[in-house]
Amino acid sequence: MKYFHLLYFIIFFTSFTRGQAEVEILPPNYIRSIQLNSSDVSPGGNPIMLLGEDLRLSFDDIIGDEADYYYTIQHYNYDWSPSRLSKAEYLIGFDDIRIFNYKNSLNTLQPYSHYELEIPNSDTGGFKVSGNYMIKIFNAERELVFSRKFIIYEPVARVGANVRRSRDINFINEKQVLNFSITSSELLLKNPDENVKVLLLQNHNLKTAIKGIKPQYTIGNELIYKYDTPTAFWGGNEYIQFDSKDLRATTADISSIALEELYHHFLFTDFLRADEPYTYNPDINGGFLIRTLSGINPLIEAEYIWVHFQLKNPRPLNEGELHIYGKFNNFVLDETTKLSFNEGTGLFEGVRLFKQGFYNYKYVWLHEDGTLNEGFISGNFVETENNYQVVVYYRTPGARYDRVIGLGTASSLNISN
Repeated sequence: MKYFHLLYFIIFFTSFTRGQAEVEILPPNYIRSIQLNSSDVSPGGNPIMLLGEDLRLSFDDIIGDEADYYYTIQHYNYDWSPSRLSKAEYLIGFDDIRIFNYKNSLNTLQPYSHYELEIPNSDTGGFKVSGNYMIKIFNAERELVFSRKFIIYEPVARVGANVRRSRDINFINEKQVLNFSITSSELLLKNPDENVKVLLLQNHNLKTAIKGIKPQYTIGNELIYKYDTPTAFWGGNEYIQFDSKDLRATTADISSIALEELYHHFLFTDFLRADEPYTYNPDINGGFLIRTLSGINPLIEAEYIWVHFQLKNPRPLNEGELHIYGKFNNFVLDETTKLSFNEGTGLFEGVRLFKQGFYNYKYVWLHEDGTLNEGFISGNFVETENNYQVVVYYRTPGARYDRVIGLGTASSLNISN
């Protein structure tokens, strides 16, 4: 009888853990400037790549001691629970391989080791199936250092998407609504209410994704999604930016520079934009680019700089936290992004270590209950330029994993009424 109970526990525990959604592991402070990209995605964020495309990961270890790092890759279902596929069913070749491509920084005040991984490579030949994936980086002691999600799709379904204003008069000037349709000449989409799932993203940000939307109606093999409230995103505002490619020169964004153990760049004071009229400001939707004027190869010659932020905010801020926000750390809010009120200056101030480059950022408010308010400081405007992605999943009856059968894109530059 005790063996029966042990077997029952093992089966129950395995089923329970398999059903748990897995989250990304945040890197420690000594891991910086993580970039996970494919050829068709803006810098930073979680890439959505076509099956057969290359995947590129790079990051810096600012301890600079040439530590050994290893990578593994795992396949997931729509809800980010591990799929039932074996490694050989979704991966060509092997993983759990050391990252051999690394270089030490050259002529920098802050030493660091820069690591690069490209898939396919001589050990890992690529991916066999579409779906949700996560790459995990381990150290020599087999401790998980950080992980990052990405999505691979196959062009089986055609996804048409467009952005329009909200029909709700209360949000007509603040929200953008994503409408879309799905059709496939290669697949008969059986029981779409259960088997077809969608993921709606604004600017490749998984943190604010909309999920669980079912087709509103069907016409033949075409699924129509013309909702208003369920597929509405806050418009937000254009990101603001700084460019630190020149270590020693002030710019329209950088008011002053100091040199201590590292360079310090002090940005001009930012102001509340929520109560101001919308002003178009070209941005890269929260992304960043590593670059420097001090060398030929910015990946190993760019310096690390302490960037100082200041915000003048007349609104009362209680029961929450003020943070800077962007793809520079994959939209994560932590102690390095937090601003504190300085009674001496009357400003909210913060400082964070950045690698030289061009960065988009904005200020956001995090409520005590964990709710994020992106528009509290920056405002929400229907005119804001945002990119949208519609990721379509389909589980064929009897299949053991969720395929990603299509990707649709749209821009609010072409917003309609």
